[in-house]
Amino acid sequence: MASKLDGKVVAQNKKANHDYFIEETYETGIVLTGTEIKSIRAGKANIKDSFARIKNGEMFLWNAHISPYEQGNRYNHDPLRTRKLLMKKKEISKLIGITKEQGYTLVPLKIYLKNGFAKVLIGLGKGKKNYDKRESLKEKDAKRQIEKVFRERQKQ
Repeated sequence: MASKLDGKVVAQNKKANHDYFIEETYETGIVLTGTEIKSIRAGKANIKDSFARIKNGEMFLWNAHISPYEQGNRYNHDPLRTRKLLMKKKEISKLIGITKEQGYTLVPLKIYLKNGFAKVLIGLGKGKKNYDKRESLKEKDAKRQIEKVFRERQKQ
């Protein structure tokens, strides 16, 4: 069985796992113009400050920065325009119900290319408090130290 993510990762939101507990992920398509897909293929995308929101039964990606294409003259796009995400209506209606609950939000995790198409991995996340973030950092640091000890033992 193929995984959800088996293409070339173009942009990644590394801060999302630090700021949110990601409970579920959804793969969505994204509606792009001609110069936007060329910029994405060149790796010129940033989703660090972006978020997804459902409006009128459709999902949109806000604040995703896709740089203008260098050879794109007058047909270039606005780098911060709102882009429509393609998802089945049934899934969107399920997400509407979940995001109405307090603390849940839709966070873009990755933009990647799959079979020639740009895809966005959206995570359903619940915001972390400061003590949760500190706890996550402690766990990460402990894991790193344990791996370091194992590597040193294997060298001997």
